[in-house]
Amino acid sequence: EGWTYPPYGAEVHEGKIYGRGTTDDKGPTIGALYALKAIADLKLPLKRRVRIIFGLNEETGSKCVKNYLDKGEVVPVWGFTPDAEYPIINGEKGIVTCKYKRTFRGELPLQSIKGGIAPNVVPDYAEGVILVSHEKKLLAKKVAETMEGIELREERETLRIKAKGVSAHGSTPEKGKNAISYLLLFLHKLNFSGEFGDFLNFVNTYMELDLHGSKLGIYSEDEVSGKFIFNLGTIQGNNKEIKMEINMRYPVTKKYEDFIGIFKDKMDLGQMEEIYIRHKKSLYVHPETEFIKKLKKVYEEKTGDKADLISIGGGTYAKAMENLVAFGPVFRGQPKVEHKPDEYIKIHDLIKNVQIMAAAIYELAN
Repeated sequence: EGWTYPPYGAEVHEGKIYGRGTTDDKGPTIGALYALKAIADLKLPLKRRVRIIFGLNEETGSKCVKNYLDKGEVVPVWGFTPDAEYPIINGEKGIVTCKYKRTFRGELPLQSIKGGIAPNVVPDYAEGVILVSHEKKLLAKKVAETMEGIELREERETLRIKAKGVSAHGSTPEKGKNAISYLLLFLHKLNFSGEFGDFLNFVNTYMELDLHGSKLGIYSEDEVSGKFIFNLGTIQGNNKEIKMEINMRYPVTKKYEDFIGIFKDKMDLGQMEEIYIRHKKSLYVHPETEFIKKLKKVYEEKTGDKADLISIGGGTYAKAMENLVAFGPVFRGQPKVEHKPDEYIKIHDLIKNVQIMAAAIYELAN
């Protein structure tokens, strides 16, 4: 939905390749192969073996790398993953992904609710179907007039509510508009009582449009990587239960233990039952590390730009093994197109990435 060109078509228009993964991360993957081929074709000497490791599970836990390590495969001395942006990402926030459910004992006015595609994506669409009285329908129409992006459709005894938002990566929720949060806020304003009312009161008290966990009491920040990030990514439910997936990212100098107990206590308060919690520790590589210096040298020689070190809220394969950082493929100042309709990469930029990766491989292997 929302694509101008087929998401799996790899069509070229005005110097851009359009398709899912062109920037994140199939384009750079192919680029890495061509970088290695260039070194081989030029018969450049390498003192170390070079290996490209392909992963297929980075968005949902990096279990592929765990499998690689569990099998006893070679661990890199140092390396990079072209899965973020330039110049060099030496800090990545810790990531917590979790799923909770609320089970209801009695019948709810809610018939169904759904929204979101993944916990690490700001949802651009959500909808709910509720059983309502004539008076509640009139109230819903009044509330809808005060909220942007809310659409109502009457269906006999029910009312279908559609909430439209703006998609963004879960690491930068401020660049999107969370359709689930707006749907829950709309439902809260209809003043439901009973269990459903309690649920709506809980999520709107502790999560309503909050991007940084302040309402849950888990906010933190640091100078290196900035603020704590909170994203309500998916919701599914009916008149018996509601399930939600949440994605949280904490600053690189903070600890998981600093906030997870507070978070769990708040979820218990809302009678939310934990289904799973997954945790990836934060990453921080010291600026004086030898391979960081080599990557800085390559970047500055190939671009003429200063190789600043930056921290991000996103997570990459750099977290999955020691001595890795994210390096490319998005150049400074370029728009964030990953995880969005009409994702693309400029052919010129892809070729530039190949040149940078080839030089980086050569430097690191010597």
